[in-house]
Amino acid sequence: MNILLETVSVPTLPMVWFLLVAVLWLGFFFLEGFDFGVAMLIPVLGKNDRDRRVVVNTIGPVWDGNEVWLLTAGGAMFAAFPGWYASLFSGLYLPLLLVLVGLILRGVAFEYRSKHPGTRFRAMLDWFAIVGSFLPSLVFGVGFANFVIGLANDGLLWNGSFWGLFGPFALLGGVMLVVLFLVHGSAFIALKTKGHIHERAEAFGGRVGFGAAVLVALYVISQNVFYPATSEFGDFSLAAWAAGIVAILAIVGATLMIRKGRDGWGFILTGTTVLTLFIGMFLRMYGNLGFAQDESRPVEERLNIITAASSDTTLTIMTWAAVIFVPIVLAYQSWSYWVFSRRISTKNIPEEVSAVA
Repeated sequence: MNILLETVSVPTLPMVWFLLVAVLWLGFFFLEGFDFGVAMLIPVLGKNDRDRRVVVNTIGPVWDGNEVWLLTAGGAMFAAFPGWYASLFSGLYLPLLLVLVGLILRGVAFEYRSKHPGTRFRAMLDWFAIVGSFLPSLVFGVGFANFVIGLANDGLLWNGSFWGLFGPFALLGGVMLVVLFLVHGSAFIALKTKGHIHERAEAFGGRVGFGAAVLVALYVISQNVFYPATSEFGDFSLAAWAAGIVAILAIVGATLMIRKGRDGWGFILTGTTVLTLFIGMFLRMYGNLGFAQDESRPVEERLNIITAASSDTTLTIMTWAAVIFVPIVLAYQSWSYWVFSRRISTKNIPEEVSAVA
């Protein structure tokens, strides 16, 4: 690899907004990660309709609010980095369509599951939720692994092939993220339930957690050995290694805590794993935005954090809006989690219900 000696200076506002976009994605993966995991665990932890209802109710009040983080992240990319947004959302149309289909299936499942008492109807919607959570988890895992590698481009748009996205490292990323979300979801269910659902969630997390730790370790080592966070935009390789090591230790610690019945610590540590894992990826993406850089071209002719950014006026207005509204959104969402913080069990589920809790 040809490492340029001269470091490219990134203007302040694009740098700030790259960090803010990264924070929005981190919030989405932390919150929606356990949502995805919970939904995928419906047939594993739910042996009958009331059991499955308890699993769904753990995320019933919050799942749609968690998805807003994805919309906000996409909106921030569109406004702050239109070149980045345009290339990803046009070139990677098919993978993003799969994500959209998954999110639609989830929404239909959670909104309509209790509208009809029929067993087949509810079983069908349970599978909507499972498939609708598995697809985004897999696609995001494969996608961000490709961002770590660096997407091929012609200096303006992605010019790779769809099947070329599924290399060994990318597939590792997809499988790793699915398994990690399963453990994150089981930790959340254990934290939010009592009785036999709680016990099953702890048992599942305690078993699968070590498998997730192996996958996370393989991913972190592969990323930092083959795709170090070093470019003309800065050398963040040590920070990326540190984030990756924390992710490995956190998932191991989470598994041990879940096995010991320390549900709060188990959930905190699975969340720490998700956050630090993606911090390492965004450190790799800093400057190049997940695109391969042709060093034979001047920086101003490549697709990167400088050329993809909006004007200073736009970024300034967005910064003031973010300063005002982001704390309000965070306060509201924190309040909603506080209101629905009590544990639930099958004793809280009547024989027939009319709406999603």
